[in-house]
Parts: sequence; C-alpha cells; structure tokens
Amino acid sequence: MASGMMIEGKWITDGNKSDPSIQLNEKLTKFHDRVTDDGSSGFKAEAGRYHLYVSLSCPWAHRTLIMRELKGLNDAISVSIVDPIMSDKGWMFTEALGAIPDWVNHTQYLQDIYLKAAPNYTGRVTVPVLWDKETQKIINNESRQIMRIFDVEFGELATQKIDLYPCALQQKIDQTIDAIYLPINAGVYRCGFAREQVAYENAVTELFESLDYWETVLSKQRYLCGFQLTEADICMFATLYRFDSVYYSHFKCNLRRIIDYPNLWNYLLDLYQCPEFKATCNLDYTKRSYYMSMTDINPNRIVPKGPIIDFDQRHDRERFAKAPVAFTPYSQP
Repeated sequence: MASGMMIEGKWITDGNKSDPSIQLNEKLTKFHDRVTDDGSSGFKAEAGRYHLYVSLSCPWAHRTLIMRELKGLNDAISVSIVDPIMSDKGWMFTEALGAIPDWVNHTQYLQDIYLKAAPNYTGRVTVPVLWDKETQKIINNESRQIMRIFDVEFGELATQKIDLYPCALQQKIDQTIDAIYLPINAGVYRCGFAREQVAYENAVTELFESLDYWETVLSKQRYLCGFQLTEADICMFATLYRFDSVYYSHFKCNLRRIIDYPNLWNYLLDLYQCPEFKATCNLDYTKRSYYMSMTDINPNRIVPKGPIIDFDQRHDRERFAKAPVAFTPYSQP
C-alpha cells in the first residue's frame, strides 16, 4: 500500500494523492539487500538483529507477517505495526488498538526510518520494511524478497521446520507468484484507483478472468502449486482475505465475491483456519485503514458495518489427499 512520497529527503504531501495504479507495473521498492544464512551478503541471519515494520491492512506487508508466523520466527525477528489510519505524513506509530510503536528507533513516522537509512531518499514510503539494528540500515522493503529471506535464509533459526519453497517446486512457485501479481494482487488496486472507465473495465475484466482460472485450478488440487502449501498461497491469501470486505465495494471489484466461488472460498477458509494465518489477521484494523485513509475514494471516511463473514465455518478442502506434487510448468490461458 503506497503511503506517500519523498523527494531528496523532503516529504511531498501530494504524493499521497498520486495514483498508485499508474505505477503498479514499476518497481516501487528501492532497498533490495539480502540477509543470508552464512552472512555472505554482508547481513547474516541472526536472532534479535532484525526488525520488521508492517501494517496489518497492507496485503504486501501481510505476506511477511504470515511467513514469520509459519516459520516460527516471532522471537528471532521483532515487529512494529503502524497505526491503521494513514496521516498526512504517511504511516505513523501510535498506541492505537492493533498497533505496536517503534520501540527500536523511537520514531513517530515511517518516513523517519527511511530518512535514517537514506537522508536524501527519493521514492515512496511503504511497508513492509526489514531493518537491521546492527548497521542501522533498511535491508529490504520488497515483500516478496523479505518472504523468501524468512523462508530460506532463516531456516536454521526457524522453530517450525516447514519449507514453503521446496526445490522440486521452485520454478512453479515463482511462475505462479508472477502470474497472480498483476491481475489479482495489484489488479484490485488497478480497479480501485483507475481514473478512466476503460482502464477500470480492463482491470476488472482481467481480475475476474484470473479468479475464474484459479477457481478451476483449485477444483483439482488443494493449493495453487499442487498438494503442498507454498509461498504462492501466502501471496494469494493476502488478497482474497480482504476481497469481500474491502475490494468488492471500496475498489469496485464487484462482479462477484470470493464467497461466490466455491473453490476459492473454501481454499480461503482452509488457509485462514491455520493458526499461523489467523494470528496475522485483523479485519477491523484492515477495514478502518482502507476506508478511513483513502479519502480520494471515500471522502466521508465512513467504514461499512458489513459484510458479516464467518471465516471459521467448515471447509471442504480435506477432500484432497496430500500426495506428492508432480512438477508441471505453469500455463494460464
């Protein structure tokens, strides 16, 4: 979720009003260092050294939180959570319900973290941010890369030995993450922030064509890449979880709800009911963040009461046996 703009270390208020959908095809993130198990990158995976800055509403930040939970890295990697409501200076740290202040750098705004790392920073101030307490640097602010770092490089420190990027499926996982990014993960934003009817209709058509495709895939297997939970499922979950309560109405993604798709809906329930997924979810925080922060879309900042969603209802995904996954190259029509 874009949260503002800095130019040569100066905060530009109008950055909050720019159209993020225009830049969804571009690389918004500027920090791409890697933490490695052996420290060969200059940043070694060590317990207590790194701090994660997130918002509970941001689907990209949500990915990293889920991975942190699944790998059992809560004690190894500390976290701060911004206030759900974005201020005119972007994400801020408060004592609001669901938030965790910046007890590492004691800053008031996320932009202060970026300035600490790069005093002349130019770019957007986004979550997630992986911070190195030792070197006082931002290691990475690209969610997909942070997920991979937690999954692979922190393997020795993980208290839960789950591999979400197994060798046999790596190509398929990467292809699947690529395939769902533009039409689905970014697609909901392309719909919500479209400035022209044609742009909106193109985005919403691509979004639902892709959802239709994955509905068919999930009619034959439990997860996106087969019968094993992978990083790709985390990326899909973060969008599906917000869809019916936020994107359907707020972003005009209203051809169908996820609950109208039998396989996508039961797949969403299956993932949510994993304790590690559920622990990262806060729908009240998420709704307040979207509906109260994006005033270009919702100028009166009214947060809808509904819909009433029961993510704990019984799902049917156990009908799929956990069998070895045969690798097949990804192909979407």
